[in-house]
Amino acid sequence: MGNRFASGKKAIAMCDRCGQQFKLKTLKEEIIKTKRYNLLVCEECWDPDQPQLQLGMYPVDDPQALRNPRTDTTYVTSGILSDGGIGQGSRVIQWGWNPVGGSSGFDAPLTPNYLVAITSVGTVTVTTT
Repeated sequence: MGNRFASGKKAIAMCDRCGQQFKLKTLKEEIIKTKRYNLLVCEECWDPDQPQLQLGMYPVDDPQALRNPRTDTTYVTSGILSDGGIGQGSRVIQWGWNPVGGSSGFDAPLTPNYLVAITSVGTVTVTTT
């Protein structure tokens, strides 16, 4: 029993995307999300399978929890201390964009502004010849 299909050495086919004629052997099969869609496209129309479309198809081991977590004790020492000083804990918020300090009228108690802006202006001399 021989081969059930012709060799197709001189067969002509049309690209399923652009519709131009090419040799059948030069057309490639289109694969999307690891599935074959029985589309034969030319070299110019062919797109390789995009790896980002395969996100979520395979399990990823990315643990986020800690085995023996501890409470954040710096929360107690952050912010304004009882003596009026500034605590150095992890919750000290200092923003650096407009307005400097980040506090507006409605959230000033929530985000105190302890930033100090220091600027200096010099002189520039330009001479042309």
